[in-house]
Amino acid sequence: MRTLNDIIPPSRRKEMDSPNTFANREPLNLSSERPPKFPYTTLGIVAFVVAVSIGALFYFSAARVEVTPNTVSAAVQSSFTATRSGGGLPFEIITAQKIASQSVKGSGTRTVNSFASGTITVYNTQAKSQRLITNTRFATAAGLIFRIRSAITVPGGSTSKPGSTTAKVYADQAGNSYNVAPTSFTIPGFAGTPQESQVYARSSSAMTGGASGSIPIVDTTLETQARSALTSALAPDLLASIEAQIPSGYLLLPGATTTIYEELASTPSSTTGQVDVKEQGTMTAVIFPNAALAKAIAASVAGLGYQGESLTLTATENLLLAAVEMPSPSIETFSFTIAGTAPLTYTVDPSRIAAAVAGKTRSAAEVAVSNYPEIKRAIIILRPLWRQTFPQDPASIAVVVTNP
Repeated sequence: MRTLNDIIPPSRRKEMDSPNTFANREPLNLSSERPPKFPYTTLGIVAFVVAVSIGALFYFSAARVEVTPNTVSAAVQSSFTATRSGGGLPFEIITAQKIASQSVKGSGTRTVNSFASGTITVYNTQAKSQRLITNTRFATAAGLIFRIRSAITVPGGSTSKPGSTTAKVYADQAGNSYNVAPTSFTIPGFAGTPQESQVYARSSSAMTGGASGSIPIVDTTLETQARSALTSALAPDLLASIEAQIPSGYLLLPGATTTIYEELASTPSSTTGQVDVKEQGTMTAVIFPNAALAKAIAASVAGLGYQGESLTLTATENLLLAAVEMPSPSIETFSFTIAGTAPLTYTVDPSRIAAAVAGKTRSAAEVAVSNYPEIKRAIIILRPLWRQTFPQDPASIAVVVTNP
């Protein structure tokens, strides 16, 4: 017989039979849980980022001045005198010589017997002048003899700066073998004397006109047309050759060249019945140092307020040089005029600007550079942001000159 205590309700039986009851569950072991770790990794990353950021600030730190040079456009109409040996406005002379030929139909032959001739410059390194009489001989290294037909006197000079004069010489014999290229000459009459090495000559262009025997002739009209075409073709070639010789820092102004064309004797062509018409062109150019010419132009312009600062000419196409006569290789001074518009750019000396701002605050540096007439605009760059003073050492300051 069952009592009420023996009867277990269904819901109670289920709990008692379940393995998840408190009676069957093992007690929790709270002591097995690990305490939270300190965030070393996160702190390490943060420290690395901070270190890199600080390093970047110092790595990209700067003490720099970016300078734009001052420019001015000056209208010039002035006379100048340049000196070959130096001075405020020196000049140099360069030459180029080329020969062009064109084959044309021949129209017969003629007999000639002509003497080559040309111009030489005679130099004298003695302190006293040297007189050379009529028919004085000048010899090439190959032994060809040329003579002067009028007496000349060569001024005295020195080894570093010999006296000089020009003279026309004529070949001792007829023939095209005397049509020699530019060369040096000695004076046979001075052999064995001190003057042998002290008086000498050089030619800057070829000797021309020498011929002997029968030479081909060309119809006058055809020859004139051919020579006109040859001179037109020579002009740009000669100018290109001159420009290739201009040293760095020198300028060639429009109008500062002169060209002489010479008709060379025609010769039989390799093609039967054809004749080679030849034309020789010699271009002489006067060039000036850019800085010296720019200074001379600026000083000649009234109202410019020029105080002798360094300048350069940035272009020459709007300027024209004119002279009564272009200088010969022996001329020491050259007078000319320049007219037109001269674009002048002041020259900035980076070391001078660096020294001016060294040790100064940003505001003091801005005032310092504003007093330089060659500066149109200056940008002060100081990094990091908290840096407000330039280093004491100018070598630690970068000065960048930008195009105006």
